[in-house]
Amino acid sequence: MRIVVTEFISLDGIVQAPGGPDEDTDGGFAHGGWSHPYFDEEVLGPAFTEGLERAEALLYGRRTYLTMAGAWPERAGDPFADRLNSLKKYVVTDTLGDSELTWNNTTRIPGGEAVARIRELRAAEGGDLAMMGSPTLVRTLLAEGLVDELQLAVMPVLLGGGKSVFPSDGGKRPFELVSSVTGKTGVQLCVYRPAAEA
Repeated sequence: MRIVVTEFISLDGIVQAPGGPDEDTDGGFAHGGWSHPYFDEEVLGPAFTEGLERAEALLYGRRTYLTMAGAWPERAGDPFADRLNSLKKYVVTDTLGDSELTWNNTTRIPGGEAVARIRELRAAEGGDLAMMGSPTLVRTLLAEGLVDELQLAVMPVLLGGGKSVFPSDGGKRPFELVSSVTGKTGVQLCVYRPAAEA
C-alpha cells in the first residue's frame, strides 16, 4: 500500500488544529479553525473524494483519531462519511485501550511497534493507506522514508508557530511536484512524491 498524507498547512508549515477552535490548543495555540476561510470546495472537495476512493485503510495518531471518531460516525448517510466509516482504520497509541477504539473497524498499533508495523502495511498489496492530521506520526514516517505522497492544501496565511509534520533532524529529503492547482480562495493543492537526489 502507498502511504498518502493529506494536510491543511499554512505558509509557515503549521498543520495544528485546522478544523476548530478547541481541536488542539497545545502550546497555547490560539488559531484553531484557521483553514475555514480558505477552504475551496471546487478544488479540495474532489481531491478528498478521489483520495478516499483510492484508500484501502486509514492511519491516524491518537489525537486525530479521537477527533475523527468523535465526528464522522454520526454523519452516516452522506457518501463521504459512509466511505470513511466503512474503511479499515489503524491508530498508533500507547494510551488508548482496545475498548476505547469505538469507531467501526479500528485496530490499535502500539507506539513502540509503529514503524515496523507501518512498514509491513506499506509492503502489503492494496490501495492507499491514507493519513490526515497526525503531525507527530507523519513526522516520524517522513523521517523514516515511508511516505509515498504528500498532498498539501497550502493556505495563504502565516500562523506564527504550532505543530509541523516536517522532521527537524537536518536530513535532506528531495520531493518532486506532481501537480498543483489553485483555488479561488488562494489555497494551493500541491501533490509531491519522493524524488531521487539530483
